[in-house]
Amino acid sequence: MKDDALERLKAAFRSLPGIGPRSAQRIVSRILARDRDSAKALCQALDDALKSVKRCEICGRLCEGDICSICQDEKRDVTQICVVESDEDLEAIEATRNFNGRYFVLAGLIDPAFGTGAEELDFERLFEIVSQGIVKEVILATPFTPQGDATAHYLARFLKARNATIHVTRLSRGIPAGIELEYTDANTIANAIYARKEEL
Repeated sequence: MKDDALERLKAAFRSLPGIGPRSAQRIVSRILARDRDSAKALCQALDDALKSVKRCEICGRLCEGDICSICQDEKRDVTQICVVESDEDLEAIEATRNFNGRYFVLAGLIDPAFGTGAEELDFERLFEIVSQGIVKEVILATPFTPQGDATAHYLARFLKARNATIHVTRLSRGIPAGIELEYTDANTIANAIYARKEEL
């Protein structure tokens, strides 16, 4: 008889980024055979997060409450917005302590191969923020991949159409092509922010 519950649990772990069949098997064996208290704590923490964590109404960052701590911080430079693909990229830039503006989390990239176009991403909210005239510079911190490049070019074109005076820049290509920000060291990201260039 097949152990359906066991297989479903392994499949759930395999669905997470970076976890293959062997890693999923090891995790399941560990938490069920030797560490059930930690497994219960994990389930409780995940359940609590699912109930209380949502996207910030302004920037799209994951947070508890309607507005995240960064958007609430009055010391932040509201004239700069850094556009990132994910919360992981946001945290990578925050770790550099070299950027004091605000963020906008896309939670995805334009990717025709998977049927993801601009319509599937929440670009309109970003366009509305820029149209208010407060933001002077938008820094595009999308990855240097075909999807990241396509997203950056699309955003640059439409942002300037909404606000002709805005500066749209992109991180310097000191970050290697094909590399995600979350896997890049803080010094490299800091240098890329400093050496950013106008996105045409």
